[in-house]
Amino acid sequence: MKQLRGTPLKRFLRDWRREHVELPELALVLQSVSYPANVGSLFRIADATGVGKMFLCGITPTPPNQTISKVGRDKHNDVCWYYEKQAEDALRTLRSEGYHIYALELTDASRPYHQISYPDKLCLVVGNEDHGVTRSALALCDLAMFVPMYGKGQSLNVHVCAGVVLYHIIGQKSGNPE
Repeated sequence: MKQLRGTPLKRFLRDWRREHVELPELALVLQSVSYPANVGSLFRIADATGVGKMFLCGITPTPPNQTISKVGRDKHNDVCWYYEKQAEDALRTLRSEGYHIYALELTDASRPYHQISYPDKLCLVVGNEDHGVTRSALALCDLAMFVPMYGKGQSLNVHVCAGVVLYHIIGQKSGNPE
């Protein structure tokens, strides 16, 4: 077994994608995600999972930002992103484009992410690290979901949750649920 680097790695990943994965149309809305490191991580995850559109809303820091660039490995240059002051405006735009809107948030109606069948055109909404997705944004969502916690902690970092869910969606859509 030999690790792949450089061109052989690029070829391996390209060929694997062609043979195994048909990506759904994904969008990501960050509602006042306040820490630049989380935003950078979300750019990197968005690139890795083929997110087509990313909206940075409210107090979410935007590029150019040294921490976003460093943590995200400059993926803000590869992901199509927009700034929208109000997340609700971004959600209305995405709805008009045919996206289903699912919030990653704990509510009295939230369902575990792995028990959901996902549409082919989906927007995932993630909220502020402390306060989550606002009520007004939740009112525009079709569904709320959560990542179950099996230890003593009550939550994971916002970018970790988004990564878990986005990779699950891709696995489900490609016929290989994780």
